[in-house]
Amino acid sequence: MPHPRLMRDDAVRVHRILLNLAAFVIIVAGMRAASALIVSFVLALFLTVLCSTPLRWMTDHKVPKFIAVLSLVLVILAVGTVIGGLLGTRVVELGSTEAQLDRLFAAQVAAIEVSISGWLARFGLQGPELAPGDLLSPSALLGFFRQLVENLGYILANGLLIILTMVFMLLEVSSFPTKMRVAFGEADATEARENFAKVGAAIRRYVLLKTVVSLGTGLTVWALTALLGVSYPVLWGVLAFLLNYVPNIGSFIAAVPPVLIAWLQIGVGTAIATAAGFLVVNVLWANVIEPRWMGYSVGLSTLVVFASLVFWGWVLGPVGMLLSVPLTVMFRIVLGTNESTRWIAVLLGSERSDELTTAIESEVALAMGQSAHTPD
Repeated sequence: MPHPRLMRDDAVRVHRILLNLAAFVIIVAGMRAASALIVSFVLALFLTVLCSTPLRWMTDHKVPKFIAVLSLVLVILAVGTVIGGLLGTRVVELGSTEAQLDRLFAAQVAAIEVSISGWLARFGLQGPELAPGDLLSPSALLGFFRQLVENLGYILANGLLIILTMVFMLLEVSSFPTKMRVAFGEADATEARENFAKVGAAIRRYVLLKTVVSLGTGLTVWALTALLGVSYPVLWGVLAFLLNYVPNIGSFIAAVPPVLIAWLQIGVGTAIATAAGFLVVNVLWANVIEPRWMGYSVGLSTLVVFASLVFWGWVLGPVGMLLSVPLTVMFRIVLGTNESTRWIAVLLGSERSDELTTAIESEVALAMGQSAHTPD
């Protein structure tokens, strides 16, 4: 019979686990209920992390902080306006051809039905009755595009809140180490600064390099579709750029619309060539160039990457899908700094997590050295 003390310890451990699970469920439910506000704050936080390095560079070169922050804000607004304008204008143009695309789609489905029925009739079988609405229709794709533009419009509509939050965060960057020393003491403040530096280094490296890879993917897709004569090549390039941030399935989603449009407007050969071109582009950028430039993986297992995509997409919507990997990397690093939660970070990591850790440690050393020479 187990010792009573051991039974009490097991009961306490089970109660603690259940309490932590209940707290996790409550926190996730609260995040989903307040997703609109959290999305704005998360976007502002990630923009702050990305802008902290150029802000530090400009202030080190005697650029006034106000001018430096204003310059970064103008660059972000310009990029957002260009992407929103390109995407919104092309989606509107594509929407004007919705009826024509539906008719072409219905005609193609009818032709396929006739071909299949004729082939099966040779064996005395009856062919299936295909309804265009049962398949992937242009109307469904346009509905997806409209939802994407609406989400982008929501972000732009809340752009003032996001930009203001980012500005205030950037203005607090230089005084943050001093506040932490006063609040927590020198030792705890140093540890906290190292943890923040780890998170910032991981997110900054991933997002910056992913942006370069996504930009290259978008430009290549634009050139490919323009060369093949597929309508709206700029739209497919912008879509490939944006969806390349979504791990695992983003590139596949970006390939479906231009392949369908090429099939309906030009023919099967062009559709096959478009699909093959997308495959080559994604293999080249995602499997050859991106790993070589990054030099390491994101430190997450493939299962965790896919699960984080589903989880953050469910909690925060499309923006959560775009930021799923950076958010999970951030939480993995934070969990790894505490002895009681380090095992969770190990389970989230991949077999090559040591490469990420080594790269982050070098980034942290650089960041800590720069902050040591930054006046408070």
